Amino acid sequence: QLQLVASGGGLVHPGGSLRLSCVDAGGAFILDSMAVAWFRQAPGSERERVSCMSRQATSANSGMGKFTMRRDFAKHMVLLEVNDLKTEDTAVYYCAADRRLTGCAARPEDYEYWGQGTQVTVSA
Repeated sequence: QLQLVASGGGLVHPGGSLRLSCVDAGGAFILDSMAVAWFRQAPGSERERVSCMSRQATSANSGMGKFTMRRDFAKHMVLLEVNDLKTEDTAVYYCAADRRLTGCAARPEDYEYWGQGTQVTVSA
């Protein structure tokens, strides 16, 4: 059973950057070869995907370079770097993974495993 734990959120000023991490607390290291994604959900909004990687991918860029997702095989983590943060980026960010997917999926319901979420607040 995969136990995803997301961390790295916090309070950031506009224009700043953050690095979020996602790790399997169960220590099975299978996250290294799974399809993974980061979603975010702001209050009153739907959960939306911001980045994803297929099973084989080791990195991905999205949002015109705003989001960079990569695997850290040494630490068995999936990282999300978010640049040029704006107030509208304020949300809870979730990592997700799935054993069956080979590529990316857009819908949250396509991912079986979820981390607990980490709050990102962008404010002056």
